[in-house]
Parts: sequence; C-alpha cells; structure tokens
Amino acid sequence: MTVKIASFNTNSIRARMDIIIRWLSDTSTDILCIQETKVQDKDFPVESFEDINYHCVFKGQKSYNGVAIASKFPVEHVLSGFDGKGDDEGSRLICCKIKNINIINVYIPQGSEVGTEKFTYKLTWLDRLHDYLKTNFTPGSPLILTGDFNVAPERIDLYDPDTLYGSVGFHPEEHKRLEKLKSWGLIDIFRKHESRGEQYSFYDYRIKNSVKRKMGWRLDHIWATEFLADRSVTSYIDINQRLLEKPSDHTFVVAEFNL
Repeated sequence: MTVKIASFNTNSIRARMDIIIRWLSDTSTDILCIQETKVQDKDFPVESFEDINYHCVFKGQKSYNGVAIASKFPVEHVLSGFDGKGDDEGSRLICCKIKNINIINVYIPQGSEVGTEKFTYKLTWLDRLHDYLKTNFTPGSPLILTGDFNVAPERIDLYDPDTLYGSVGFHPEEHKRLEKLKSWGLIDIFRKHESRGEQYSFYDYRIKNSVKRKMGWRLDHIWATEFLADRSVTSYIDINQRLLEKPSDHTFVVAEFNL
C-alpha cells in the first residue's frame, strides 16, 4: 500500500481549518503533521478532523507554537516534548507510532537573529533533537522526522543564498547540526526525488508577490531513516495552497511511501 504523509505549518490552525480540511479531502493524505497551531489543547478543533475520519493528537499553548498529528490510521504511543510528558518543549515536539512507523513532528525555534539568546536556543534545540533521536531510536528503525525545521539546508533551498548566507535560517552553525542529524541516519526525502531549484515551502508575508517572484525558502521537511527512504516513491511541495486567500506563509510538503 502507498502511504501519503504531509507536513504543514499552519501559522494558526483555527485560521486555516477550511484550507486543511479541504486539502485533506482533495488529496486523500493519510497522515498530516501540523506545526504552529497557536491554540491551547482545550480549544484544538479536534471535532473537525473527526468529522472526516481522522484520528488526532496534539499539544499546544495559547498564541504560540503547538504541534499536532492527524491520521487516518490509529495513533499509538503518543509522547510530547523531550521528556515524553509534555513539560519539556511539549508544544514543539510530538512523537507517535502509526502503522509501526515512528513519527516525530517538530517545530524548531526560528532563532530571531544571529548572536542573540534565541539563536543560541535554536542551536541547543537542534543538539537536543539529535540526542533525543540517539537515545530513543536506532537508524535501522522505520522513522520519519518531519516539520518546520526553520533551516534551508542548501543553496538551492532559498532564493538568494549569497546575500542570505550567515543569516538565521541559512547559517553554518545550523547546517552543522542538520548534517549531524543526517549522519545519525536520516535522508531528506524531498531531495531524494527532486533536484530542481526554486522549490520552496515558505514565502514571507512581508515580501510583496513573493510566490510569483519565487522569493522563498525550503524550511519544511520530511526526513526518514534508510528503511523508509528506500520505500519512498515521490515528494513534492504543493505551492497552490500558498496562493489561496488568507493562506499560511507556509504550504504543504508531501512524501509518499510504498509500504
């Protein structure tokens, strides 16, 4: 069977529910990993997912952060945060098992500006993510790491790499940590199947006509261990959803696996 998995930073889930529900229905996506829900758990729109037969797990907070996973299949072994209990970065990391696949959905800190405490926090967060993987999983297990990484890995992944090199989102210290994650045993599924440039998942609201001008970044990722990477059949970015009325500043990234 083919399983379709997607990642989407909603930039407020309640503002994008019409887009999400319509997209899930139109694409028959099996698993959607969501970031930046910006909603407390008691206010999460779980009924909207249940109405179209999706199971949903989530961990959020008021106005900021928040992660969720919606799945057509039963969701098991749900943990949130680095501690598994939701008390340590719970609204930025949620982990579960679906059809014997370990799925980790993350919303990595943006980092603000190089040299600030927020940038150091981001680098530390990436280090902790590596340690989390190393402690709880093995590279031989079927595992997907997905979400908004807030880093463009390569020059091809943003519109002006020469000018933007060294800034937040395209800094050598961030790249060093992504390489550390890859070295542990992860493969960038999008780049496994797509070598073209100008393929972006994030377009800044502040840049006028950024989508049409192709002024974007590939910040949203689906990475997998070799076991699943070998079974991946395609990966793409659905740019059309970024052109809708009142969109998120991100759009859907999709990968399909033949299981």
